[in-house]
Amino acid sequence: MSFKKEKMSKAYKVAQEMLKDRLKDVDESMAKEFDEINESDVVIVRGQYDFIEQVFSGIGLKHKTIGAGNLGSIELNPEQIVFINCPGNVGPRGLRKLVKFVESGGFLFTTDWALKHIIEPGFPGYIKYNGRSTADEVVRVEILSEEDPFLKSLIGENDDPQWWLEGSSYPIQVLDRDKVEVLVKSKDIKQRYNDSAVFVSFDHGQGKIYHMISHFYLQRAETRTERHKNKGSDYLTEKLVMDDMRASKYKTMGADDANLAEVEAAYSSSSLMNKVLWDKKRRVKEKKDNG
Repeated sequence: MSFKKEKMSKAYKVAQEMLKDRLKDVDESMAKEFDEINESDVVIVRGQYDFIEQVFSGIGLKHKTIGAGNLGSIELNPEQIVFINCPGNVGPRGLRKLVKFVESGGFLFTTDWALKHIIEPGFPGYIKYNGRSTADEVVRVEILSEEDPFLKSLIGENDDPQWWLEGSSYPIQVLDRDKVEVLVKSKDIKQRYNDSAVFVSFDHGQGKIYHMISHFYLQRAETRTERHKNKGSDYLTEKLVMDDMRASKYKTMGADDANLAEVEAAYSSSSLMNKVLWDKKRRVKEKKDNG
């Protein structure tokens, strides 16, 4: 593992622990429900350019990993969540399986080029690739948490998260603004590539789809401000009620092996991933409660 990847791997582990402690600080009942997220039934489809499974393994979340070519031959349960790494070349049979899965209540999470390979042909009319390609760069993003109780508990006004765009990432054009919810946007992407959406979701049938530009597995963040250059532990004091026990825990985890920008980027990214798991757990619970 390269030095940069090792730093981001540590940042993800710290971020996942921060999510748990943050919820304990702001909402005990939500924190207790959050502990059940690890029981979510997750299937991750391997790709060539994104590595969501590495994030799940690094932070200890249960999942099953399969090859893209195997998707069409396995059984999917509507209570599952399927994460598909870029580029999303699952083939016609796999695509038909995904459409039926979502229509029956399944949750689908896709990244970058899967917009062209899965979302457009399988779920047309919501979003599409806008025809432009990004440079390899890091942009500032805004997480729109005001209307979402889970994200609102985790993301604050002082957060200044970044998003890594790999070269040739596909900008997202929203086609149906009534049905598509933009959860993350970027003025930088809007200025350079015409469309601001970074992470979006929409309902389809009984299920739900989430899609993000670029890749979930962050390779790096940039120190654009003096704040970003601070130690990773400085971000902990911004977000958490710190005591000696927590300080010792995060020191052991290597919080200061990454800078504030890296920990903040991992925390923001992990917050969105856990939101997907959270939403699915709540949807399943509501369905069971309603018989």
